[in-house]
Amino acid sequence: MWVGFVFVFPVVFSVSLVAAAACAIGYYYVYACRALVPAPAKGLAPVAPPGSARSQGAPVPDPAYRHYLLAQVWRDLWAITRGIMPKITMTATVALTTTTRTLVSGIWGFFTFPLWLAICSGIVLAAVPAALLGALLTLLYAAVVAVGLAGWLVCVLVLGIVERVFMAYGRILQTCPHPFCYEKVALPVYECPACGERHRRLAPNSFGAVRHVCRCGARLPTTIPLGRFRLTAYCPHCNGRLPERIGRVRVEPLPFVGGPAAGKTTFMFLAIRALHARARAAHGTVTFVERRHAQAYAGAVQEFQRGGRLAKTGPELPLATMVDVDLPGAGHRILYLFDPAGEHFTGATLVESLRYLDHGEALLFVMDPFALPQVRRTLTGDENELVEQAVASSDEDPADTLQRVLNELRSRRDRGRQKRVAVVVTKTDLLAHTIVGRHLEHPESGAAVRDWLEGLGLGNSIRALDQLAAEVRYFGSGLTTEPALVAELLGWVTGLPVGDGIAAPADTDPELPGPELPGTAPLRAPWEARGRDAALVPASYQAGRWAILAGMSVLTIATLVSTAAYALPLIR
Repeated sequence: MWVGFVFVFPVVFSVSLVAAAACAIGYYYVYACRALVPAPAKGLAPVAPPGSARSQGAPVPDPAYRHYLLAQVWRDLWAITRGIMPKITMTATVALTTTTRTLVSGIWGFFTFPLWLAICSGIVLAAVPAALLGALLTLLYAAVVAVGLAGWLVCVLVLGIVERVFMAYGRILQTCPHPFCYEKVALPVYECPACGERHRRLAPNSFGAVRHVCRCGARLPTTIPLGRFRLTAYCPHCNGRLPERIGRVRVEPLPFVGGPAAGKTTFMFLAIRALHARARAAHGTVTFVERRHAQAYAGAVQEFQRGGRLAKTGPELPLATMVDVDLPGAGHRILYLFDPAGEHFTGATLVESLRYLDHGEALLFVMDPFALPQVRRTLTGDENELVEQAVASSDEDPADTLQRVLNELRSRRDRGRQKRVAVVVTKTDLLAHTIVGRHLEHPESGAAVRDWLEGLGLGNSIRALDQLAAEVRYFGSGLTTEPALVAELLGWVTGLPVGDGIAAPADTDPELPGPELPGTAPLRAPWEARGRDAALVPASYQAGRWAILAGMSVLTIATLVSTAAYALPLIR
């Protein structure tokens, strides 16, 4: 017994302690590798895919994986701990039971008692370095999470500030063009190009700073400068599709205001025609967002060529005619041209339904000169017959129409202030054949049009417009008006400098558009959906796991070396 305690116990105890500790640490490391190394989402620490935004029942925040350090890292730690504790406990129990049954169950137990005590003490006390390693690993997890979250938070703040500065510098306005909505859009809903899932919070946040990983595995950019504008976007209020490059360039809502048969639709198509000719001269593009608008424009061109009239605008609320204009060196806008039926301006309640008036900084007021009471009273019988045969005229006094719109604009927080207002007197080619119209010798001159309107008793309306807008321009338009002047007016009211330094193309008819009509060709390369298979964990998860496993390996080696350094002096 004395020999056993003096010579055998220290050696066997040290060896037993090191072996048991190494066994526990080895088990832990093996389980950690099983949990952290495999790429498949199903494993010792499974990664559940996000819920589908299209599923029935309670809505999910977003069909994207949350940041690894916010939740999954703790699930991994718990999975490793939950798997290793029963294994270590069972192995230690089996070792103690086997040692006891072998060494102290017979008559030799009295002599082998020091050996049994050394082995059992080493196995039991091995829990100390194992617990120390567990505590160090927990601290490692906490350190990785703290550092990672700090870096993630910095990225979120920086990217958020960069995007806000970008949108503020470019004065980026995002609005919905769809009827019964017309809302401002802070953040559109974006569609994953790989699986069609819609992401409502695609911005630097808890789902990721630079990229969000869709439930299908595709990686999606979180900000406009990173390429988010290349994704298909939808309005978060009505789910209507938004134009391409939304958020990349400014949306410019341009309401066409005017009574029934004032010529709003005709002037809108003339303006698009002129702008298209100007864009062709500058090697730029004018492209419709919606195919239906491209088809309507082509039909209007054919109608102009035949000398016919355009069909009357329907009574429903309008979908904005969305035109993407890109002029090299001049500017870029997505124009929302709102052309409702004139009946929407004949009552205060109807004007209230035109919610797009809440967002714009520009207004185009289309005035039918033959709807002015002073003009109608001066027309002779022959002139009345000429007008009735040539065009449809409005019975709504333009002054009343303007007053209703001004009343609605004044309900805004900014009292309806506008940067630019264009007043367009239409049908000037027909007006020139009347006595009252002969006084308007230069309809393309803003000063001449303003003086002519003031001479007809519209001084109060002119002064009201002067108070409403920082700048007001007047313009006379007809089917024979020079397209360059129409393009310059539209460019001015929308903030596009199209009038300087861009000559009309020599091969373009001044009265009709060229052979190339605006189409609906895509104006940006769509986002290429890249990422890992949905059966694999996201790459960010894999990187986080490997970082933790690397730190765990360093700690494991350090623990084993420390344990051996403690045990060696005891053996000697």
